[in-house]
Amino acid sequence: MRFLRLIFVVLLAVILIAVALANRETVTLSAFPANFGQFLGGRWAVDLPLFLVIFLAFALGMIAGLVWEWLRESQIRREAKAQASRAAKLESEVGHLRSRHAAPKDEVLAILDSPRAGRQPTLPAASAEPAAGTTLPART
Repeated sequence: MRFLRLIFVVLLAVILIAVALANRETVTLSAFPANFGQFLGGRWAVDLPLFLVIFLAFALGMIAGLVWEWLRESQIRREAKAQASRAAKLESEVGHLRSRHAAPKDEVLAILDSPRAGRQPTLPAASAEPAAGTTLPART
């Protein structure tokens, strides 16, 4: 499994390096559409290599998806935590009831529960003669 993971990481690294080498041109990344940023004051644009813009967009998308799923599953985690605490409480109560209400075993049940020492089940002995009533009458 480690070997497959290593192959995957190396293959991913080669692909990312190839994308970075193929997209080295500088592009201008603007926060607002054409000249709208000048009304707010300052320069709302940055010059970056294209591969960096691609990698940053991918990383921000992954982070946004992670946060979205974490928020979506928070109710499920909360319910699981409540159920786990309820199960622990019930197990504790069952253990307490078992220790509090442990009655001595009944003698008859103790005999039935104990293994039969030295007693083998008795089977009828095999004989060469068929049992009575199990054969057809002889022909005459």
